[in-house]
Amino acid sequence: MNEIITKEINTSSHAVELQPEPVCARAPVGLLAELTHRCPLQCPYCSNPLELERTNIELSTAEWQDVMRQAADLGILQIHLSGGEPTARKDLEQIVETAAKAGLYQNLITAGVLLTKERLQKLADLGLDHVQLSIQDVDPENADRIAAYKGGSAKKREVARWVKDLGLPLTINAPMHRQNIHSMKAIIDYSVEVGAGRLEVAHIQYYAWALKNRAALMPTLEDFQRTAEIVEEAKERLKGILVIDFVVPDYYAKYPKPCMGGWGRGVMNVTPSGRVLPCHAAESLPGFTFDNVRDRKLADIWLNGDAFQKYRGTSWMKEPCQSCPRKEKDYGGCRCQAFALTGDATNTDPACSLSPMHQDWAKVAALESHTRPPEFVYRRMGKGGTTPHMSEG
Repeated sequence: MNEIITKEINTSSHAVELQPEPVCARAPVGLLAELTHRCPLQCPYCSNPLELERTNIELSTAEWQDVMRQAADLGILQIHLSGGEPTARKDLEQIVETAAKAGLYQNLITAGVLLTKERLQKLADLGLDHVQLSIQDVDPENADRIAAYKGGSAKKREVARWVKDLGLPLTINAPMHRQNIHSMKAIIDYSVEVGAGRLEVAHIQYYAWALKNRAALMPTLEDFQRTAEIVEEAKERLKGILVIDFVVPDYYAKYPKPCMGGWGRGVMNVTPSGRVLPCHAAESLPGFTFDNVRDRKLADIWLNGDAFQKYRGTSWMKEPCQSCPRKEKDYGGCRCQAFALTGDATNTDPACSLSPMHQDWAKVAALESHTRPPEFVYRRMGKGGTTPHMSEG
């Protein structure tokens, strides 16, 4: 059963019996559907797990369609179709159609490089609601180098135009790090130029594959501060034109971001093979058994699954989190980052200035960001080589 908390409810004359309040919603707001781990890009900050799932164990079309129907029945509102690269699935149209008929709002999270205008038109006709297009930089040469994919920048601009021609809302997602942070102003201008309604400036979080490349990706504090000033000015200047979400890099934060809005509180993730996770990186944590949609219903997993109970609420916390007045704001930060950097997932995320490890962690950022960056370790399906390689666009 779910952990519960209690609160006293007062009336005008007296206090009444304590009422239990669940620490999670009856249903998550959103579901991240990782349709596949296949991807033509080789980004050095890939957020997929270190062990990618192969095509032969991916959920079938019918199984993903059942997930969509279950999500709607559970009360989920938003489906984020992701990967890898979701357009690598030849049955994406069937999945989108099923989700639309179930009444789900669908956001396609894509690098865009595999799309054609005809296919995007078909997806829109079947009920796709929104496109989130990722970019590596607006400088074509640097973008190609970061993704290890030739011609991607030009294709992404073309896809952005198609999205707007079809009347779909467009979000630009720009993962930010030391090797593209100098392009912040140009990325904002690009987002306005292509007609995006929202720009997500997402500073890299260093776990999984990104941790391998931390020294190559870590921006200096000075560069981050300049970027923050550029974003604040643009937010004011572009009110009513472009919404900018700015994610502060953890190594320079005072307090951590809440893990997925709190572990098991508002979001769930389904991997290509059907495992259901409280966050997309949860498989990096040891000692977990994750339920699979092939064996158990989404609703039961959400409400009663062991993995979702593990860090739900606050009773699992150690000090300094347990007595911290912010514990129900940031929920101790990221469990996966806490484990990656301290070896214990129940520790305070070192992003928090109250963590006993925060200062040592900040010194690492200062040292690495001011040292000549090493070569990228590119992310390839089944490989971990360091030799730069370009896929053909």
